[in-house]
Order: sequence, then C-alpha cells, then structure tokens
Amino acid sequence: MLQVSHVTKRYGKLTACDDLTFHLDPGSVTVLLGPNGAGKSTIMKSIIGFLRYDGQITVGGYPNKTVEARRLLGYIPELPSLYPNLTVSEHIEFLARAYRLSDYKDRAEELFRRFELEDKKKKFGDELSKGMQQKLNICLGLLPEPKVLLLDEPMIGLDPHAIKELKNLIEDMRAQGRTLLISTHIIDSVDMLWDRTIIMDKGAIRANVTRRELDADGRTLEELFFAVTEGVGREDMTHPGEEGA
Repeated sequence: MLQVSHVTKRYGKLTACDDLTFHLDPGSVTVLLGPNGAGKSTIMKSIIGFLRYDGQITVGGYPNKTVEARRLLGYIPELPSLYPNLTVSEHIEFLARAYRLSDYKDRAEELFRRFELEDKKKKFGDELSKGMQQKLNICLGLLPEPKVLLLDEPMIGLDPHAIKELKNLIEDMRAQGRTLLISTHIIDSVDMLWDRTIIMDKGAIRANVTRRELDADGRTLEELFFAVTEGVGREDMTHPGEEGA
C-alpha cells in the first residue's frame, strides 16, 4: 500500500534521509523509531508530499503527490496547526469541505466523545489547552478515514484516557485493513501496537524487522533499538526483515 524506494533528502551538505527503501502492507501497523535527528520527521513529511526529495514514493500504486494518492493519505503532525479564529466544530466542518466528505457528522460526534471534546465544540483553537489542541489535531486526521495514515509523535501531550482511545482506534483501523506508520522516539508508547518496526539513525535505516522475527530472536523492541543505535548488545539483526523492505 505504501512503497518508499531509494528516497534521499538533503539540506545543503546534511543528508537527512539516505537512500531509504521500505514497503508497508495493508492492515499493518509499522513503528518508525529513532533518536532525535534520525530523519523520522523528514521521511514522514516526504511521504505526505511536503518536501522535495530524490527517489520514489507511491501510495496504492499512485505517486504520492498525485490527487489519487492524496485521497488515500492522512497525516497527524507532531505539532497541531489550528486556526485561532475557528471553533472546534468549524475546524471539523472546514476539513470536511476540503475533503468533500458527506455524512461526516456522526463520525465527528464519535471522535468528540472518544477524545472528550463534546463540551469544547464552541471554543476557538487558541482557547484550547495544548492537550486539547492535540486531541483536535488527532480528530482532524482521523475524520476522513484514510487508507494510509501517518502519525508523528501522536501520544505527546495526551492524557491517559486519550492515549487509550487512540490505541483502540489504531487497533480498529488495522482490523479494517488500513496501513499505519507511527513515528516516535518513545518506545513504551507503542510497544504493544506494532507489526513491523523500522529503526532509523543518522538518516539511514538500521533495522527493519517484524514482531515475529524479533520474538524468534528472543529480544525486546527496546533491546533491538539500543543495539542498533548505540551498539548495546548483539548486532546480528541490524538489517532484518528484507522480505518487507
């Protein structure tokens, strides 16, 4: 469903992403891990079409910057970008019109209920706390029900109830056959969610492994992460998962 082929992104002399290649299947949750500055946000922004890059990215077989691909893609950025003069409800209506959604109001009400925004509908974007802004940010990303959803550090700023609801929704989307890519540097926040993990460091993919492969090797996700980013422990799985790459 999502194919990244030999993608390189440079900022002057800095190579933020170096020849990245991986493939994500429908009905899967992939966790993109790495320390700060590893290149995670750069590849996410490249996939969504915000950046220029060398290489190729396709979504459902379509180049990622085409209209056909954009209809399949959704994105929840790390930092909410809300309109200060629009209310919570108006943000939802604005997005629905942009995506030409019909019959979206029941879906919006369900998201408001799950993320405890029912009593915040008339509040303006700049009146919301940072946590509430992140909840609205997530609702906006989930409303169009994209086939491929990118989530960049989605748990940051959320309270325990919202984290539980987001994890439940991720499980629901996987069961519906959707493809999810979650970027984070907080391993504990996603440890029970993933089917495949891609670990980046210094702009390169250092590991690409399925949960089954890691279980067979007898290591935890945390152990693999530190092995490939800091050289702690065994190094024999630094390039696994070739069948999905």
